[in-house]
Amino acid sequence: MRWRDWAVTAGLLLLGYGVCSALLPFDQSGGFAAMIFVLMVVLIARLTEGYACGVAASFVGVICVNYVFTYPYWQLDFTISGYPLTFLSMLSVSLIVSALTSQIKHQEQLRVETDREAMRANLLRAVSHDLRTPLTSIVGSASAILENDALLTPQQKTALLRSVRDEAQWLIRMVENLLSITRMGDGDAHIHKELEAAEEVLASVAAKFQKRFGGVRLVLTAPQEPLFVPMDAILVEQVLLNLLENAAYHGKSTCIRLSAERREGDAVFTIRDNGCGIAPELLPNLFSPSRQGQTHTSDGRRNMGIGLSVCSSIVRAHGGALAAANAREGGAVFYFTLPTDQPSTEEPAL
Repeated sequence: MRWRDWAVTAGLLLLGYGVCSALLPFDQSGGFAAMIFVLMVVLIARLTEGYACGVAASFVGVICVNYVFTYPYWQLDFTISGYPLTFLSMLSVSLIVSALTSQIKHQEQLRVETDREAMRANLLRAVSHDLRTPLTSIVGSASAILENDALLTPQQKTALLRSVRDEAQWLIRMVENLLSITRMGDGDAHIHKELEAAEEVLASVAAKFQKRFGGVRLVLTAPQEPLFVPMDAILVEQVLLNLLENAAYHGKSTCIRLSAERREGDAVFTIRDNGCGIAPELLPNLFSPSRQGQTHTSDGRRNMGIGLSVCSSIVRAHGGALAAANAREGGAVFYFTLPTDQPSTEEPAL
């Protein structure tokens, strides 16, 4: 908003004026004023959009330094020896710094937008492939039952119906992942966070996971003390469910440990399994959008790239980080941090 940018500009210029006024009794030369106002120009360029506010602040700063903090005070005088060059240099530095800062911000915005568009394109490419396979399987199984009802044994019908159910459940999870991306909006600022108890989130995720993977042992480790984390609980649950399902589905794990703890002011969620681990060649680029749609398991099951991409995007949108490694005792470890905005009072767990 333009009014916000101009309010920030006015506020920082007033701050610079106040600081210089406070320092002037200690240094009557006022030599510090130019540097302080250049600093204000840098902050204004960093915190506002476009070039207008930074350029305007540059001119106002030069006039203010000459008029208020340069002898003779409270009058403009560019005729004193050395002053024209000094103030021309200050104006040039202010304008250049403002322009460079605004350009860097613009380039960063372009980079973020480019990365976001690349992620969306890769998601769509992966989805177009991955949705076709389960739909084909569902249609084939349903057609087999309808067209050969009299020829199929009850066991065969049960197997076909179970295949239809499994494929439909996978489609539901895929749609939930895509809805999670949509729920995040066009930028991280659209994430609506509320304080949630980590142990309640773990319990909710465990209940949903056990409904589908009842044969996998899930061990929960809740924080020793209440741990409240600012988050969108639906999105964070989606992250945990995706990681748990990957461990059970792709890692072929029989036991998964899910925990949350406070560590150095962050909430750390960890998923540790006893499965087959992660291929070493995949680890360096495990969460890269370019991997989406490229990783399939040996049994022909769909890839886990979309799930991991969704997880990484959601965690980053919360200001956290997602990582993975192979455990020394076997299996894989996925863990991500979420800021708690609260100082830690405990030593980090080893």
